Amino acid sequence: MRRSNQIRHQQILIPHLLSLCSRGAVFCVVFFCGNLNAEERETLPPPVNDYSEERDNCINFEPTKQPLFGDLHVHTKYSFDSYLSGQRNGPDSAYRYAKGESIILPGADNQQTVIAQIQRPLDFTAVTDHAEFLGQISVCTENPKTLAYWWPHCVMTRASNLWIQLLSASWWTNLGGQQIGQTERSFACTLGDCDAGQLSFWSDIQAQAERHYDRSSDCSFTTFVGYEYTDAPEQKNMHRNVIFRNANVTKLPISVYDSGRGNFPGLWTELRKQCIDSGVGCDVMSIPHNPNLSAGLMFRDPLNDTELENRLFFEPLVEITQHKGSSECRFDRLRSLGVGTEDELCDFEQVVADNLHMLGSVNGKMRSDRGKQVDIEDYDRRNMLRNVLKDGLAIEQRDGVNPFIMGFIGSTDTHSATPGGAEEDNYVGHLGRRDSEYRNVQDHFFANPGGHTVVWAEENSRDSIFNALRRKETYATSGTRPIVRFFGGANIDHNLCDSPTMIKDAYAQGVAMGGNISLAEGQPRFLVSVQKDSGTATSSGNDLQRIQIIKGWVDANGNTHEKVHNVAGDPNNGASVNPQTCEPQGIGYSQLCTVWNDPDFNSNENAFYYTRVVENPSCRWSTLQCQAAGVNPFDNNCPTQAETANQRSINAGASGDVYGKCCINPLLEPFYSPVIQERAWSSPIWTKTQTSIRTDGDS
Repeated sequence: MRRSNQIRHQQILIPHLLSLCSRGAVFCVVFFCGNLNAEERETLPPPVNDYSEERDNCINFEPTKQPLFGDLHVHTKYSFDSYLSGQRNGPDSAYRYAKGESIILPGADNQQTVIAQIQRPLDFTAVTDHAEFLGQISVCTENPKTLAYWWPHCVMTRASNLWIQLLSASWWTNLGGQQIGQTERSFACTLGDCDAGQLSFWSDIQAQAERHYDRSSDCSFTTFVGYEYTDAPEQKNMHRNVIFRNANVTKLPISVYDSGRGNFPGLWTELRKQCIDSGVGCDVMSIPHNPNLSAGLMFRDPLNDTELENRLFFEPLVEITQHKGSSECRFDRLRSLGVGTEDELCDFEQVVADNLHMLGSVNGKMRSDRGKQVDIEDYDRRNMLRNVLKDGLAIEQRDGVNPFIMGFIGSTDTHSATPGGAEEDNYVGHLGRRDSEYRNVQDHFFANPGGHTVVWAEENSRDSIFNALRRKETYATSGTRPIVRFFGGANIDHNLCDSPTMIKDAYAQGVAMGGNISLAEGQPRFLVSVQKDSGTATSSGNDLQRIQIIKGWVDANGNTHEKVHNVAGDPNNGASVNPQTCEPQGIGYSQLCTVWNDPDFNSNENAFYYTRVVENPSCRWSTLQCQAAGVNPFDNNCPTQAETANQRSINAGASGDVYGKCCINPLLEPFYSPVIQERAWSSPIWTKTQTSIRTDGDS
């Protein structure tokens, strides 16, 4: 029997919240920083969201919401590129890893020897294996009694030799129309039953999501059924992660084979037909990722009203950072030139190419010309999300509707079944043997561990989290865990940071991140409150350096603009790292809070505002791994150290220049530095001059 969410406030007691501190500092921070006391909770209305599924009520229910950390972009051995990289963990292992258990990964030699374990468990996870090739991977890897299993390309897929694996990868991507031609089925599907294999893997993905979903009142861990739609004509990335609200899902994943190559609106059409309009309680969204590798194709102007409506409904979010680079904005510091920006912090975790050929480095050398650096002048404006948001305002002024109303999330895009494995000091790579051990520094030096999705949800359940995703009350991090609140509204009190009921008052006085403000109400103010990452038992969290609010707007002539405001903290605090030990030097802030007024506010201009939280400097993952091999990027003798480490690795079976990249001079590199500043990005708040303009994703 379907149960409604009937949690009574008397169930939400302080002891329950205190008990959660044993899981980490997240819930403790939420409770002790601006949330409600017991008396204040009784003044709030009861929860309004019914469950769309059968489950127990959650004991830990917070009316003013709590931050939940997750990863919505995770691949296992059911993805062709994961299997080709020697990775043999399935969805079950991925969920166990997300909950804090250890799993075994392949080393650089393809042997299953690397122990991987996250330092802090996640609150929620979705396994998102590629919809394409589920059936083909099944027949190639599951049953040696079939002829398909012994088809030459299937044999190559299971090979342990790296070069054979890479040749096989090229074959697989061509099948999906990602490099040349159109999509086609493998002859292996003539020799075996790919349809049955696809159904088998899809069924297991659902079964493992159900198995690991905590439906008890503890609500300790939430899973979502999902997959990745992998459209990439000529390796121009238009990928989406498809996330379902509950266990009511489509019969099979919708792939490029169903929509046609280069046709992501076809995905939305099929999702509406097979899910939204199916009458079985199916709800779903698609989340684009890596527009930085889309060569400008991810966010085109809508071609018709249907495409506009579907984009608004199905895509309330976008993945702003993951291991193949960040997509906020782009700035080449060598040339002091950006893509539609003058923001110097836009050099953060940028990859040099604008397409998926950036993954083509083998034994330290880029094997594809298209994976080489794209000049800043040739880099498409809409590869970067800040520009997309600005262009959305211009389109709205011209056509009446903004097609790009999107909040932010972060993910790993792990292909090693390691959701949430975004810790710089605990990074095992995201592509199986291809970036395991020394190969990580050798071939994926400019990639990064990825980030987290954080939602502000009442409880850790599918419906509560999905609702938070839908309303864009989310933020992204680059892998650390600061606690970020962002509100806006004309009635935000100037002294709200000093209020013991700050969060309750903020919800009453304005809208949270992801919301819209009508300028008819008057000039908005913005509340931003941040707590530093509390860290772990063995690693303290990094101090905060500053809070920024980024504004984008469109003027009366349809021209777009942006401005970065430092609103709290100190960008010149002198913090750094010890070049020998990478220990942080200097101090920052454990918490920051401010109420900010836009000094350039114009009631006649539509705008958006989002928060970027910047931490004190810390060593990049690559610096830590180079130093562990005896190669110090800060040392003048770095090249000599690299030669020694190279020879040691070659004697152990490696090939090529293994550690040479450790010694790259950052003064000669437009985007790389051995020291980074971890950060978080809130979903925007939009200010609207016309309250009648549609801005949500209602179907």
